[in-house]
Amino acid sequence: MTQARIIEKTKNAMQSGRYGAGQWVLEYNPVDAQRADPLMGWAGSTDTRRQLNLKFATLDAAKAYADKYGIDYTVVHAAPKVLKLQAYADNFK
Repeated sequence: MTQARIIEKTKNAMQSGRYGAGQWVLEYNPVDAQRADPLMGWAGSTDTRRQLNLKFATLDAAKAYADKYGIDYTVVHAAPKVLKLQAYADNFK
């Protein structure tokens, strides 16, 4: 049976905006291990599903897709955002 992970996307740490945060991505679990190519040395595999990422607006839509096509899935929620509030003067203590 095909296995996948449904992951909640978080804000990109390299950007100030929140584009894409809150979306859900279905990623297939790797079936075949990667091997080094004898000529170039690049890592490769015969598993083409590794390249496939399906994006959904809601968790329910991602679950419905997985159920429709018989994909066994696990849900990975994003870590809760923790704000550390401090004053600017605390930097000089």
